[in-house]
Amino acid sequence: METTLVDFVKVLRTAEVKVSPAETLDAMAALELVGYRDRNLLKDSLSMILSKTPEEKELFETSFEKFFTFENIRDQAASTDDDHLDDDNQASDKDPSNPGNNQAGGKGSGEGGGQGAAEDDLEDEDDSTHLQPSSPLGKLLMSGNRSELMISLSEAGRRVEVNQIVVFTQKGLYTRKIMDAMGLKPLQDEISELQGDGGRPERNLAKKLKLGRDRLRDQVRDYVEKQFFLHADESGKQLREELLKKVKLSNLEKRNFKDVQEIVFKMAKKLVAIHSKRRKTFKRGQLDVRKTLRKNMQYDGMFFDLQWKASKVDRPKVMCICDVSGSVSNYSRFLLMFLYSLSEVIPKVRSFAFSSDLGEVTQLFENSKLEDAMAKTMRDYGNGSTDYGQMFMDFKRNCMDDVNNKTTIIILGDARNNYGNPQAEILHEMYEKSRRVIWLNPEPRSNWIVGDAEMKKYAPNCHQTDVCNSLTHLERVVANLLRFAS
Repeated sequence: METTLVDFVKVLRTAEVKVSPAETLDAMAALELVGYRDRNLLKDSLSMILSKTPEEKELFETSFEKFFTFENIRDQAASTDDDHLDDDNQASDKDPSNPGNNQAGGKGSGEGGGQGAAEDDLEDEDDSTHLQPSSPLGKLLMSGNRSELMISLSEAGRRVEVNQIVVFTQKGLYTRKIMDAMGLKPLQDEISELQGDGGRPERNLAKKLKLGRDRLRDQVRDYVEKQFFLHADESGKQLREELLKKVKLSNLEKRNFKDVQEIVFKMAKKLVAIHSKRRKTFKRGQLDVRKTLRKNMQYDGMFFDLQWKASKVDRPKVMCICDVSGSVSNYSRFLLMFLYSLSEVIPKVRSFAFSSDLGEVTQLFENSKLEDAMAKTMRDYGNGSTDYGQMFMDFKRNCMDDVNNKTTIIILGDARNNYGNPQAEILHEMYEKSRRVIWLNPEPRSNWIVGDAEMKKYAPNCHQTDVCNSLTHLERVVANLLRFAS
């Protein structure tokens, strides 16, 4: 019972329903009370415990219907079996001289040598009724108990860990594993032995077992396919997301842009959830006397509950300066995307773009769709000859007055200045006035002092310098920024 619930919780988590260990334990306690007998009661009970928001309720509903489908599978299997029985009865009532009777035994036309074999099968059908299978799976197939068969199938699926299926091409592999776990080999041996005996009753039983085996294989394929869509669809998506997060942004192709954009928004959503609330920084040692006296009046002046002075930390004001020249345009695109998806937690973001002349693109991103804003930014400010000195002079002339001790300045670029004047003294002035200056360089540190790179002059005037050439790096940098500010 607990194992089934744990598997269901895993399905919910892959569907992005947040379920804590404590909620899982509460669900187990509820499961002991309601059991599995009443499906609607089980569904309502687990829904109250495991899903909180309207979005999670909808995901829970879908996941529950996909996961707990034992009743539907059993009924479908039973009706399918009844249909096969009806077909067999109808075939038995037909004239043996009719060539269509070759289908009465499922695969009789290929196994028994044509019409004469079909007639022999029909004539001697009653002779095989006294024969019973000896293999466990054969007995289960001939018993007609569909519930027991589906339970056996589910248990075999659990033993071979079908919930670990990742790609659709593994469907055949897991089908064979489940069939083996259910006892396919003893069944195959029994079928071969019955066919080798040469008697018509034995051949009839072998044909029935083969028909049951083939029907079971179809059901196992359907079961594996459902497990794939239940588990592997999300698992495969997660694997793809993890891969894209680690790939260099410069190596991503246009066809991956939509997936990466979805990952960026998901990462930002997670960071928003972590850092959306303002945290208080308590300064231990500074006792708030008035609050302490007021709080402890109920204790006749005894200080049971000390109150300390606290100060709220404001959300950071961020200025983001992006080099959108050809060499780093891909990185700039994703940084802009990421920062703007953090607008809930960092509402004071001002973004600038440059190749040489610096231009502010904040309003452009506020008033346009993300894709349109990026395209216009690259068109207006990209593809020029990189000049960091000119960028710093423009920043000093237009923006330096807005920098104060609450401002965080993020610069994204490779610091390659085409051997021009780096204007490092302006960066030092920004360093002195701002709260933090963070430089994100997409190149490896070993390249920071090679050729026309000016990082050796810029780095001493930054509070933090990091390599940032993947979404994982980007997430880490912004998470540190929020942690520092909260």
